[in-house]
Amino acid sequence: MDKFLKAIGAIVIGLCLIVVAALFTGWLVMLLWNWLMPMLFGLTTITYIEGWGLSVLSGLLFKGTTNVKTKE
Repeated sequence: MDKFLKAIGAIVIGLCLIVVAALFTGWLVMLLWNWLMPMLFGLTTITYIEGWGLSVLSGLLFKGTTNVKTKE
């Protein structure tokens, strides 16, 4: 039972870390966008949700998937 509780605790802590990392990424994208884009290209500033959305979109578009099978 003790191992089970430790495993559940590790899963909960892992999920919390993933959520915090996702929240931090959205905040970082928002800060960088609002710092650079209006000055360089005359674009408008974005909100936190839009920054998080850009982070998710760029992850979907640019994340590499490797399904290459190598011959041995």
